[in-house]
Amino acid sequence: MASISNSIQFSLKRSIFSFSSTHKLVNRNLTNSVPLRKLSIVANSKNFEPIKPKCSQLLKPRNSVDVFITNAVAADAEGHDIEITDGYVKPTKGFAEKIPALVTGFLFFTWYFLNVIFNILNKKVYNYFPYPYFVSVVHLLVGVTYCLISWTVGLPKRAPINKELLALLTPVAFCHALGHVMSNVSFATVAVSFTHTIKALEPFFSASASQFVLGHQIPVSLWLSLAPVVMGVSMASLTELSFNWTGFISAMISNIAFTYRSIYSKKAMTGMDSTNVYAYISIIALLFCLPPAIFIEGPQLLQYGFRDAIAKVGLYKFLSDLFWIGMFYHLYNQIATNTLERVAPLTHAVGNVLKRVFVIGFSIVVFGNKISTQTGIGTAIAIAGVAIYSLIKARMEEQKRKAAALAHAQ
Repeated sequence: MASISNSIQFSLKRSIFSFSSTHKLVNRNLTNSVPLRKLSIVANSKNFEPIKPKCSQLLKPRNSVDVFITNAVAADAEGHDIEITDGYVKPTKGFAEKIPALVTGFLFFTWYFLNVIFNILNKKVYNYFPYPYFVSVVHLLVGVTYCLISWTVGLPKRAPINKELLALLTPVAFCHALGHVMSNVSFATVAVSFTHTIKALEPFFSASASQFVLGHQIPVSLWLSLAPVVMGVSMASLTELSFNWTGFISAMISNIAFTYRSIYSKKAMTGMDSTNVYAYISIIALLFCLPPAIFIEGPQLLQYGFRDAIAKVGLYKFLSDLFWIGMFYHLYNQIATNTLERVAPLTHAVGNVLKRVFVIGFSIVVFGNKISTQTGIGTAIAIAGVAIYSLIKARMEEQKRKAAALAHAQ
């Protein structure tokens, strides 16, 4: 009996365990496997702590040995808590799994908050530094730097890329770069609220591309829901006090670019996680944004652009403003991706519409933009149309998903 006890304690102290394919914990030093009543394993420790059995815990005969382990510490490969009961591994629920609604709500709040702050800071920079091509490069450059540092520390681990995947992501990145630059050109020349009102037309371009480019049949109900969007944007544009053709056309080009980005994204579906995909797209998009920034704005920046901005706000504020708008741009896009991955299509649709309402409302309040009554009514009609369109489309996608799941089950 003493020899069995010593063998068990020695094996536990040296952590000589192995997991079989069914996740059963087996002691390689014992002839008979030892059934474990409960082994709680806690994250962030690589070694088992020494075992200190209680005096009342007695070893039973050789054919029926029960060992009660009170304090063993380790973690799985991803750092999650593990509980082993009766010799089987059972992952314990983390905070995010215990209260998923609270976590999702927090992500939505963070997404909206970062988006609003980005739009406000971005517009303030344009008030004293009206160079949208260069600012677009800064947005992506800060994000790419963030991604490279994250890869260096392994959060997340960098996914490998090959020529085939690069060829798939390049068109997506080009459309992303074009849409991003054109959005910034519009932000620099008209009110933020007006740019977002024009960008409410994006579902119309998406439906048009699906119907006439991809050959997908769009239901009449979806087309009818887009009528108030077109009407509302038209009403808002006719009486917008900050209206100019550069801002309007740039926002429209941005809509078209992001529509084609969605089309190419569907063709570039891979097994890579969204964080790595967005990082690679940002890197490629940065390469596309550099040439126009250099050739279009480079001479002006070197001659008086940087000098005037530093004279107005100082070198420290100028550099910090550029850094923070880049950081907020990257973070809100990343949080948006993480948030939308957690929710159903209907919630996704509502979230996107509410985000636009938040941005338009806060921009009007912060910048004190004066809007006419007709512009306000037109904006409201456009947003309502986007909401109706998004809800109808989300329900259609949910029905398709359920039908596909039912067909697969049968």
